[in-house]
Amino acid sequence: MGYGAIRTTASEDTAVRLSTIYEGIRQLIAEFEPDCVALEELFFNRNVASALAVGQARGVAMLAAAHSDLMIAEYTPLQVKMAVTGYGRAGKEQVAYMVRTLLGLAEVPKPDDVTDALAICLCHSYNSHNWGRSQ
Repeated sequence: MGYGAIRTTASEDTAVRLSTIYEGIRQLIAEFEPDCVALEELFFNRNVASALAVGQARGVAMLAAAHSDLMIAEYTPLQVKMAVTGYGRAGKEQVAYMVRTLLGLAEVPKPDDVTDALAICLCHSYNSHNWGRSQ
């Protein structure tokens, strides 16, 4: 198992940053050969510029998955929190604690984006395998 973050710098042109994200995801797909990609659905807050940047990065991730013929699953923040903590309004600290606990990690992954991504993976795993549900 591995986890991490694809990083870009704010001083780079947006197109260069998106290309870096795309290439990084394509490399991860080639290395780990996943069956699918799970993403969090966008929710809009008051910061339109931030929402636009996240939307662009999310679109690039979807494109990389589509170019690799991978199924794409999407989950709302509420669904992710419910799957990981059992409470849809859980705080970041609760989600981080459960991610660390469920994955048997020595510490909470950093930065917060990594913890969020792992929570989305756990959510998809639970939903795709129907874990905890009676047959």
